Amino acid sequence: MTHQHQKKVVKSSKLRRRRRIVTVLAGFIVLVLILGIGGYVYVHYRYGQIGRVNVNGLTTQAAGGKPENILLVGDNSRCALKKYSSFYQKQHSHFGTCSQVGGGRSDVTMVLHLDPAKHTAYLLSIPRDLWMPMPGGHGLQLRVDDSLNSAEDSYLNLKFGPTMLVKAIQQDLGIPISHYVELNFYTFERVVNTLGGITIDFPTKLKDYYSGLNITHPGCQHLNGTQALALVRARHLYYYDPSTGTWKYDGTGDLGRIQRTHIFLRVLASEIKASALSNPLNANALLGSILPALKLDQGFTLSDLVSLALTYSHVNPGAIPTTTLPVIIPNGTFHDLANPSNYQAPGSIVLPYQPNDLTQISKFLGSSATNYQAVKPSSVTVSVRNGSGVNGEAQQTATALHALGYKIQSVSNATYAGSDSEAVVSYRPGDLAMGERVLSSLTGQAIMAQGPSSQSADVVLTTGSTFTVATPPSSASSSSSSSSSSGSASSAQSVTQLANTNLWSSSEPVSWWDPKACPSK
Repeated sequence: MTHQHQKKVVKSSKLRRRRRIVTVLAGFIVLVLILGIGGYVYVHYRYGQIGRVNVNGLTTQAAGGKPENILLVGDNSRCALKKYSSFYQKQHSHFGTCSQVGGGRSDVTMVLHLDPAKHTAYLLSIPRDLWMPMPGGHGLQLRVDDSLNSAEDSYLNLKFGPTMLVKAIQQDLGIPISHYVELNFYTFERVVNTLGGITIDFPTKLKDYYSGLNITHPGCQHLNGTQALALVRARHLYYYDPSTGTWKYDGTGDLGRIQRTHIFLRVLASEIKASALSNPLNANALLGSILPALKLDQGFTLSDLVSLALTYSHVNPGAIPTTTLPVIIPNGTFHDLANPSNYQAPGSIVLPYQPNDLTQISKFLGSSATNYQAVKPSSVTVSVRNGSGVNGEAQQTATALHALGYKIQSVSNATYAGSDSEAVVSYRPGDLAMGERVLSSLTGQAIMAQGPSSQSADVVLTTGSTFTVATPPSSASSSSSSSSSSGSASSAQSVTQLANTNLWSSSEPVSWWDPKACPSK
């Protein structure tokens, strides 16, 4: 598939997200060492250095060694960095000052899936620009990173922060979150410097004027903390093409930065593990770099941390599987006509895509995934609302869903959601499996949201600009025109074309100019 046009309009923000995971996993490994070296008093001293944040609505881990998910967040708050005065003064020219960039956003949003029965870990990155319904927002949609931004509270009359972010991921994506971990720019730079720097291989020269990245020659190079931070923050990247002798724009924005940070993560994780396991003094220094700026949810106990450290002590952080949630890169400017103030410039948001997202999340969650396939369509009532503004679309969609066995309760109109919008599957609290069952019947731009318990039907589907409803198995070989919907007679063709040209998949290959690990000596 081609992304050349779409990639050039992708925009986003900071990607320190993989480094946090490295940092946290390193902390777990280091804790194991300290348990055998420093003793009870020292462990409690280090644990006492960790900050706390109130997070409501976390999912309690099931008893009996069941899997759990830890949300890893890179908070880009500039104001929070002012207490690190020397770092702030040195770096604010690249990432902006407190007055220039107010509030704090989850530029790095990752979920770490841990399975104690298998002693395995799996990491899922959620693009920071993913357009999602805000819990309790009555239809309001924003980028996922905005859900952490408390500066939005008075403007949008909602309570933004860690709780909102956790709710959005649990309700909209169906990923239960047991614990919350938060770090910032400063921690990342300190970790790299504590290690004495990181060596990484650059196939060609790279530069990013916004992040301050400037790689002047190809080959393996040793980066200090400042240079490493510039690399993982680079989303306006230029690379030198030796075949033409010219500089070219990478154009992949935050999505390309996620890939580069995954690569950097593996290198950094291996360095951390080797350093911590080879020298207890290094372990102590790493903890000193990590813990003072680390924040955990109020229920993340010392016992929890020690248990994780012991359970996953043999996991190689550099070999943890990583993936990114598949997304659609919209064409051109995005206009949210339902909320005109939510105007988004070209490439500033990405949209969810089904069935790829639901399939990827189910794979990620493994045995703990919701068994939505067991829900019979005949047991689900559905109301369909026309959000695309296309005449007759709600009825067409209802007819298609009825052909799959769903019970249609009503058909009506909704507020116009814009020319490039996502279908929203709203389910009652406690009925996530029903929401996922309906979502699994759609292809294209679609996402879930938790509706009120008072909604009339089990599921309320508000149509969007580009989606189709699955064809009943008995008529799979017949025309899909009677069982698909997207606002035009060529809906199935439109969705297919969208996937072929605008889909950024979870297995998107890295570019040849992206950095990589240096060959083993």
